[in-house]
Amino acid sequence: MSITPEQLQPQDLEAPTPDKQQEILEKFDRESITRKVSNRYIKWVIAAICIFYAIFHLYITFNPMPALLQRAIHVGVGFALIFVIYPATKRGGRQKVAWYDWILFLLSLSGAAYLMLEYQDIVTIRGGIPNQLDILFSIITVICVLEGTRRITGFILPLFALIFLAYPFFSHLSFMPSRLLTRPYDMGDIFGQLYLKTEGLYSTAIGASVTFIFLFILFGAFLSRSGMGQLFNDLALALAGHKQGGPAKVAVISSGFMGSINGAAVANVVGTGAFTIPLMKKVGYHKNFAGAVEASASVGGQVLPPIMGASAFIMAETTGVKYGTIALAALLPAVLYYLGVIAQVHFRAGRRDLKGIAKESLPRLKDVMKARGHMLLPIVFLVFLLARSVPVGFAAAYTIGFTVIMSMLREETRMSLMDILGALEDGTRQSLAVMAACAVVGIIIGVVSLTSFGTVMTSAIVTLGAGSLFLTLILTMFASMVLGMGLPSIPAYIITATMAAPALAGFDIPILSAHMFVFYFGIFANITPPVCLAAFAGAGIAGGDPMKTGFQSLRLALAGFIVPFMFIYNPTMLMIDPVGLAVTAKEFPLPPIIEIITVVITSVMGVIGLSAAVEGYFKGNINAITRIILAIGALLLIYPEVLTDVIGGVIVIGVFVLNIKANKNNPKSASVVTV
Repeated sequence: MSITPEQLQPQDLEAPTPDKQQEILEKFDRESITRKVSNRYIKWVIAAICIFYAIFHLYITFNPMPALLQRAIHVGVGFALIFVIYPATKRGGRQKVAWYDWILFLLSLSGAAYLMLEYQDIVTIRGGIPNQLDILFSIITVICVLEGTRRITGFILPLFALIFLAYPFFSHLSFMPSRLLTRPYDMGDIFGQLYLKTEGLYSTAIGASVTFIFLFILFGAFLSRSGMGQLFNDLALALAGHKQGGPAKVAVISSGFMGSINGAAVANVVGTGAFTIPLMKKVGYHKNFAGAVEASASVGGQVLPPIMGASAFIMAETTGVKYGTIALAALLPAVLYYLGVIAQVHFRAGRRDLKGIAKESLPRLKDVMKARGHMLLPIVFLVFLLARSVPVGFAAAYTIGFTVIMSMLREETRMSLMDILGALEDGTRQSLAVMAACAVVGIIIGVVSLTSFGTVMTSAIVTLGAGSLFLTLILTMFASMVLGMGLPSIPAYIITATMAAPALAGFDIPILSAHMFVFYFGIFANITPPVCLAAFAGAGIAGGDPMKTGFQSLRLALAGFIVPFMFIYNPTMLMIDPVGLAVTAKEFPLPPIIEIITVVITSVMGVIGLSAAVEGYFKGNINAITRIILAIGALLLIYPEVLTDVIGGVIVIGVFVLNIKANKNNPKSASVVTV
């Protein structure tokens, strides 16, 4: 079955209209519900503040202010923008800014302005001890943070923060469990911690948002304005569109690239899926499977170097490990994840005899590279700077400038002054959700720092784990996934990294391995039923069943649920040498090259074998008993021991060889069977 040029016409692809795409996006992605202000003067004011906000971040990259001040401005101006861009309710006024939002706008700015005016007195005279005005502005700022975050992420995260905020008010009372009892705290203790120090609202999470995350989101906005999305789609079509089950492979490749840059799983599903999902359905993939492919590919972008969405920057700030080291460590696990998805897509296409798109209907690789290929150079430039140990903020800022220069080389990508200003505004708007999540998580971090709550949670996990590393990993996995079901990936990672990751320290797990573990499972909650928003969005585009699409996504992402256990038991997969390393080590030497090659070969074989077992197909159908044997062999390959590698390798290679021989002369069925 091949797609002809006529079949590629939009009207024949059953693609959702832009209005339908926006409806789906708003249903599953709270941050997409923004105002469309009709008053042009107010629109100009909002745009001007957004552009100023972006320029401010570029300025402080090279001319830093005291940490507390630049973080306060980042939060104050950011939440002021949230109140004029996001309505109070989903059905609130979308055409104009309500009067109470202007009040909240001014209150948000007042929190930052007060700190700027009083900064010298706070640090030199009062020594961080709050007076009545400090407490008042702290309360105002906390209220603004909670309300602004509710608007952009929903109720769950602010409610979670409120529970933590309530804890120190009651933690000394007799009805509290003995483990949770603390000394009494007054208003000054609590709100001083949140507002006057860099261990509360202005914690390391906001620090990462100011110095790293904002600039990389801005970089993504510049790439988008220069046509990077079109490049990724065309490149994926040229490379894989004609292959067996081509449109699904196109979805995996293009969504992976875009997800790495923007880190917005749901938006990526809707944006890329509007094109790829109808194509997948056209060649014969079931609608549930088509939506699941797009969801699993979009979510995986957050673990794909070089940019990895935003959480990796928080990890760098939290662990003290260089971002370049984290990106290198994430490379092989990310490749294995995408290999697992593509392998299942390939085997599903072989089992259903689903062909690709006719080559004459596809863009030619030569033409794609000629028109837009130069826009890959900014990503290469960024990797080069990071490899040269250029500070991450500087690298991002330099790469933004380099992107503008590269865009001038071709008419198709050339950025005008309005495009540059538009990219500055887009970058600011796209950064607000991350900023809000980092700020509200600061409330949780502040309470954990003030009290002993984090230690208690770590102790509880260790106790439940009963001294077993595997059981502790399972508990940590479930904690990460449960949080990730209700929270965006960044706050989910920060919370679990604060409370659950330290539990792994008692097993001498390298700090990078522990944090990568919780990072993975917090992200994959987006495709884990019953709350899997990326899968729900994919089902909305495909017209499929949301829960069935969620379970298909889970199946496609199976490698992603095994890989974290692999690198815990064998840190070589993260390109680090665990021998002799303290769990707090900041620099990780590379392991011997032979070990890396061995891990790559065995893990690749294991993932391909597992994918074939799941789909029941390699070069031909695999019966149930053989599938079980193949799955066992694949898992033995994945387990990091020489004996298991040898046994697993023999099983997987043996099954593959027998399957190839058995199907050497058997023609494939021409029928297309729905899932």
